[in-house]
Amino acid sequence: MLHDRVLVLPDDAAERKSSAGILIPATAAVGKRLSWAAVVAVGPHVRQVATGDKVLFDPEEKAEVELHGKGYTLLRERDLHAVAAPDEAAGRTGLYL
Repeated sequence: MLHDRVLVLPDDAAERKSSAGILIPATAAVGKRLSWAAVVAVGPHVRQVATGDKVLFDPEEKAEVELHGKGYTLLRERDLHAVAAPDEAAGRTGLYL
């Protein structure tokens, strides 16, 4: 990885579930929606993210690449919107926005 680039493996959830328990198919049209991904590699100038972090990004601002049969996304660090960090005390995930 070079400069401020971040290589992520997107969470490909085929279906989502609403808070009321209704299944929303992957083909349903929704407005602009951000996506979660796991960080696989980072460049030397990345300061806020480490390998293994879960990050939130805009899927429209991405470059896709396939390595060893898996689809990855290449982003700049500035294109990340949030990092999910484990809350070890409560066993839950908290967000740093």
